[in-house]
Amino acid sequence: MTHRHALLALAVAASLTLVGCNRAPSPDAASQPGAAAVPEGETADQLITRVNAELKAMMPELTASQWLSSTYINDDSQLLAAKYNERYLAQLNSWIEQARRFEGQQMSADTARAINLLKLGASMPPPRNPEHLAELTRIASKMEGTYGAGQYCTGEGEARRCRQLGALEDVLRTSRDYDAQLDAWQGWHSIAQPMRGDYTRFVELVNEGARDLGFADAGEAWRSGYDMPPAELAAETDRLWGQVKPLYEQLHCYTRARMDARYPGRGTVDGGLLPAHLMGNMWQQDWGNLWDVLQPYPNAGDLDITGALEKNYQVLLNERMVKENALIDSDRRAEVAHAAQLDNAKRMNERAQDFYVSLGMPTLPESYWTKSQFIKPRDRDVVCHASAWDMNMAGDVRTKMCTKPNEEDFTTIYHELGHVYYYLAYNGRPPLFQNGAHDGFHEAIGDTIVLAMTPQYLQSIGLVGEQTQSQESLVNSQMRMALAKVAFMPFGLMIDRWRWGVFDGSITPQTYNSAWWSLKAQYQGVAPATARGEEFFDAGAKYHVPGNTPYTRYFLSHVLQFQFYKALCDASGHTGPLYECSFYGNKAAGEKFWAMLEKGNSQPWQQTLKELTGGEQMDAAPVLEYFAPLQAWLTEQNEGRSCGWTAPATAQSPAPAPAPAAPTGG
Repeated sequence: MTHRHALLALAVAASLTLVGCNRAPSPDAASQPGAAAVPEGETADQLITRVNAELKAMMPELTASQWLSSTYINDDSQLLAAKYNERYLAQLNSWIEQARRFEGQQMSADTARAINLLKLGASMPPPRNPEHLAELTRIASKMEGTYGAGQYCTGEGEARRCRQLGALEDVLRTSRDYDAQLDAWQGWHSIAQPMRGDYTRFVELVNEGARDLGFADAGEAWRSGYDMPPAELAAETDRLWGQVKPLYEQLHCYTRARMDARYPGRGTVDGGLLPAHLMGNMWQQDWGNLWDVLQPYPNAGDLDITGALEKNYQVLLNERMVKENALIDSDRRAEVAHAAQLDNAKRMNERAQDFYVSLGMPTLPESYWTKSQFIKPRDRDVVCHASAWDMNMAGDVRTKMCTKPNEEDFTTIYHELGHVYYYLAYNGRPPLFQNGAHDGFHEAIGDTIVLAMTPQYLQSIGLVGEQTQSQESLVNSQMRMALAKVAFMPFGLMIDRWRWGVFDGSITPQTYNSAWWSLKAQYQGVAPATARGEEFFDAGAKYHVPGNTPYTRYFLSHVLQFQFYKALCDASGHTGPLYECSFYGNKAAGEKFWAMLEKGNSQPWQQTLKELTGGEQMDAAPVLEYFAPLQAWLTEQNEGRSCGWTAPATAQSPAPAPAPAAPTGG
């Protein structure tokens, strides 16, 4: 999630937590074939016991259909995914309706929490109208399939060339040709245009479902999943963003100066905005691929992880080529290369697993290695967006990626395994409590491990050279992390600000694209280099929009991971600057981490956070503590520069009005 992601691409890595995100269902589920009858005289506690059993029984078929839809994209798999999703959401509606009869009655605290979680159990709130529910699930599967199969084609006849997202991302990652990058960026964004009408109808249907559940719109339903009044979430995220915004503005200012030097006359857009297609990432959420442009001190410390990974892969490939004698037959050569890619991807996963195991966590089950999708298959379209899967709430865990030997994907693996180990830790809980304390927790687990991937750790596993201890090497190390973590934060905030506005009607279908770019300008200081009118649907070029994955979780995770990291460093006995801490191999830190993971969603997140960190409030102070040397350096570098940017006058956040109450917690 890519959410992604990780060290230099966190986010993305958007992971797929089917228990809480991708459920699917009609209203009279109890009357459908196979539905269990409601026992006469059933108590609230008995209802939840039954729901947990029925949910666990349904989950393998539901997740299997979604897995097939993502790893074998065709009309048949989309149909199956839609129908199983419809069946699930229908059952969810039925469970919610059954729970209504206990409103106002005495029940255990666990049962009351479980009933509330039922209402929040789907990011796609299901309409009660069966026809609308079926339409909703069809559209959802169609949009995800359109995204996964998306490609940009140029030329005619034998000269026709088609590229999918991975190839287009490679252009942004490695090319510094202005026009080639612009072509690749525009090409990928063209795949979203056909989704615009479907997405408009999708919004109408999920809003209907949200109203059926008692919410004003789908955005309010999403904001209700945080153990606080939904109106307070916007204020809470604004408070956290206010803490880190000055650091981001300094990073933006430094980057703009470097881009102006690299692309004279074209390194910025009017108002001091950064050109979207030049940021090394399709969505400008991670700037790590601009390391060659932004590295502060080229000769201070070797941090070329991608170079080391590519070298490892080439060695493996050459060994296989010689062994298989596949140097001349092009078909056989492609097969051997594919096998080498698979072996290399598994080795990258084994390296990531080693970190978790070093903390005392279990090795991954054998099924993980045989059932995961590690690389892009040669014979079919798949959704390459990295994700982690809990197939049956009982240990069948997987990841889905199209892994390449680069730093972005390497750290994404560490991120996705964070989800996987969370699944394994809370699989002993009742199904309704098998989720993160809140969704930001789920995204922060693996990224906490990424923070512990210090240059010294990377050196110890042979991915970087010997690290010099100097101010220059420290700044390099901090910049490397900031290009992933700090650069991401405003992006993590603006996506749901856009969707909240879409859901509440303040952003209309006629202004989808202009509002998208207004918010990107407002929060990120980024703009397209060419006009993007309403004939485009650029939001749809980001997986989480057609995939309907809430995104505030990623912003919150970028705060929480630093809090988790600081707490685990303290538990490991680390002394000295926070940024020097790696708790690799420390069982005390691992035991404390696992204890938090095992709680799942069984109690309010404030309590879970307090048990790990000692405080009940999300706080970005550890972010600033970690990056203090870089912030001081950036301020010095930017002295005399005109920092900041001017967003278009229409760039207004459509977020719900913040509540005047103070944020929840201590």
